[in-house]
Amino acid sequence: MRRFWVYILAGHKNGTLYTGVTNNLSRRLYQHQQGTGSKFTQKYRVKRLVWYEEHATAERAISREKAIKHWSRAWKIELIEATNPEWFDLGKDLNR
Repeated sequence: MRRFWVYILAGHKNGTLYTGVTNNLSRRLYQHQQGTGSKFTQKYRVKRLVWYEEHATAERAISREKAIKHWSRAWKIELIEATNPEWFDLGKDLNR
């Protein structure tokens, strides 16, 4: 069974945000941290995983990612803070 994730990275609390989608969250996070994930995250040093959500299909994950990308910054912050009010780096808890 394949799994898919939508995720939000931040440089620091209330910092620059990046929303993405992947089928391997640990690998993708590693790529972002190494500076090979995307030019945006490399340029703005956005490496802290602050929110993620699992989906059963790629279609659902991509649809959710597109929706979140169109949200206002305030809504994205509310989404993050609903489960991670201190903006801890959740990537530290992922099995690698």
